[in-house]
Amino acid sequence: MSDARAKRNVLVLVAAQAILGAQMPMIFTIGGLAGQTLASNICWATLPISMIVLGSMLTATPLSAFMQRYGRRAGFVLTASGGVAGATVGAIGLMQGSFLLFNIGSLLTGIYMSGQGFYRFAAADTASDAFKPKAISLVMAGGLLSAVIGPQLVKVTADSMVVPFLGTYLAVIALNLGGMTLFAFLDIPKPVRAARNAPMEGRTRGEMLRNPVIAVAIICATVSYALMNLVMTSSPLAVVGCGFNTGNAADVVTAHVLAMYAPSFFTGHLIARFGVEKIVASGLAILAAAGAVALTGVELEHFFIALVLLGVGWNFGFIGATTMLARSHTASERGRIQGINDMIVFGGVTVASLSSGQLMNCSGSDAQTGWQLVNVAMLPFLVLAGGALIWLAMRPREA
Repeated sequence: MSDARAKRNVLVLVAAQAILGAQMPMIFTIGGLAGQTLASNICWATLPISMIVLGSMLTATPLSAFMQRYGRRAGFVLTASGGVAGATVGAIGLMQGSFLLFNIGSLLTGIYMSGQGFYRFAAADTASDAFKPKAISLVMAGGLLSAVIGPQLVKVTADSMVVPFLGTYLAVIALNLGGMTLFAFLDIPKPVRAARNAPMEGRTRGEMLRNPVIAVAIICATVSYALMNLVMTSSPLAVVGCGFNTGNAADVVTAHVLAMYAPSFFTGHLIARFGVEKIVASGLAILAAAGAVALTGVELEHFFIALVLLGVGWNFGFIGATTMLARSHTASERGRIQGINDMIVFGGVTVASLSSGQLMNCSGSDAQTGWQLVNVAMLPFLVLAGGALIWLAMRPREA
């Protein structure tokens, strides 16, 4: 199978990840800080970020079905439009000082976040089995540019207007409007629609979820993404709460997002050489190391090292789990399993982001104690994912 088409699609998706994806580090950097100024109770400061992830969870399954019927191009344009709507309502919420409107805008932004999650699956749609892990990794590597563009735009725009952070949300609108034009160059055939009365092709959702490889892939993807979000959501609050400024927080987020995507240039090669299970296990171990570093202190270097390790651990765990899933279903099954996978993943991330604010602001006497509690909370979930991988490895190969 020639991968010429797949490589062209990867280039388009890398550009989309870089330009459209820049809005995510922007919003995650200022979402909690803006929420802290708008909320009547600071325990709910990270609720806007939780609403973004909730929006992703709620739209993952219908969006997957939409793409199965109308194609990736239509789906990605739709999700970028959701990004425009979310940033517009969020900007209005900031101008009116309305925490409710700000959260509604965040919920709409979740439509874009859900769509961005499908970039990695779209990269695999036209790729050969040998090229799939590399295609997924390369698309994720597009986040390197978003890691630079997003936080730097925050520095320029956060205080550019009388209303704090309003300029940032206007920049997000521009990114979405410009970035959605990229999808005109995407060349992924629409799935062939079955006849109205034709029997369903492939396995049902229940049958696929009972497959051990798919089940473990979803568990590891959920834990990797949820724990990354748990710690990353709190990090700007922790950095500022421990005496540093918003610029420092943006720099820490930049380092974190760079670490999330930089390994993508070789993650696919590592998977091909060592096996996907070993790479996922390495990711979980690195996430544990991130928590350990965060617990040793709250100097700026502790934040940088912990968040860099957090990014690398997420990369190995999430890309590895995505590869496991992509290898475990057919083209006719992708609309069912990819949607339910992202619904479960973002469900876990929603709980993690909401818990992040509660642990950070309302479970300790100060920012340092809250930050420690956030990192301690990682342990049981790392044990769960690690145990699932061990269980899978101990099963007979035929099973």
